[in-house]
Amino acid sequence: MTIGIVGAGQLGRMLVLAGRPLGLQFRLLDPARDACAGELAGQIVAAYDDPGALGQLAAQCEVITFEFENVPATAVDRLSHDRPVYPSPRALEIAQDRFNEKTLFGRLGIATPRFAKIDSEAELRTAVAGMGLPAVLKTRRLGYDGKGQFVLREEADIEKACWTLGDADLILESFVPFEREVSLVATRRANGETVFYPLTENTHRNGILHLSIPRAGDPLQAEAEHCVGRLLEELDYVGTLAFEFFVHEGQLLANEIAPRVHNSGHWTIEGAVTSQFENHLRAILDWPLGCTDPLCPAAMVNFVGELPPAEAVLAIPGARLHDYGKAPRTGRKVGHATLLASSEAELATRLSDLLALVPETGRGA
Repeated sequence: MTIGIVGAGQLGRMLVLAGRPLGLQFRLLDPARDACAGELAGQIVAAYDDPGALGQLAAQCEVITFEFENVPATAVDRLSHDRPVYPSPRALEIAQDRFNEKTLFGRLGIATPRFAKIDSEAELRTAVAGMGLPAVLKTRRLGYDGKGQFVLREEADIEKACWTLGDADLILESFVPFEREVSLVATRRANGETVFYPLTENTHRNGILHLSIPRAGDPLQAEAEHCVGRLLEELDYVGTLAFEFFVHEGQLLANEIAPRVHNSGHWTIEGAVTSQFENHLRAILDWPLGCTDPLCPAAMVNFVGELPPAEAVLAIPGARLHDYGKAPRTGRKVGHATLLASSEAELATRLSDLLALVPETGRGA
């Protein structure tokens, strides 16, 4: 069985690594010749919307998936005419537009911050007058890792934001003074079988995920599962998905979804009975899904910009290092480490040691 993956970054790399023990083969499509998954599987080097490359990928695979949501939805739709593609083009299209995404959340009864569609500076000023400040102006498309966002704190910021982001195809959201940011990773099979991982508490630095800690027994687990389950059913979703929430005054407010395996679920590779990557592959192949129970207290730390010395990370008991094989670059995710421990207290001690290896400023900021 050969699986096609649109995209050959670190998520594609981890999907390949999860699939090899299952006897699966992979074919990748990515325009970057140095894409980090390319060394593990055959890669077609071409634009994501190259018709010839899409035809070649479809011809060489039985089923196709994608590793990030900024691939052209038209390309995924084209592939779906030749091979099964999961998640569906519809799920991808919705996730690619923040306004359509939040509109769907509202229709499903999932609470969100206040939001408004913005297509001109005049509309922005009207929305700010009604919503108040602070507020967050975002591009509707192609925003990730904190990109395409501008926090409006005073009236003078409106003109600055329009200069930075433009004044069309935007969404304005009320600023949420959240207590926590959390995400729920779930996997759904075509027959409706669905599994959920523990709600994971996330910390961001400069808009990029820095730290994820799964919280088994979180009091908001059931509410999060209800929200995510409704969305998965609405989209007839197949595969793994992450749903990110703000926690405000003890309640969940929907932020966004990622229709793919997700950075906040990397801890599952060593920390859960079945990883998010293996379950994604099981789902798109219509195989039974694996148990998502955590094996022990765990945490995941991202390495952004550059890796700390491998020997320093591995000197910490319970540390598992993942080097993506990517060249160092400011703002680039180049690896992560998972920490395992026998107790929450032990995890906190080991986590303190690991975080001391991650620079606060400079290349890794």
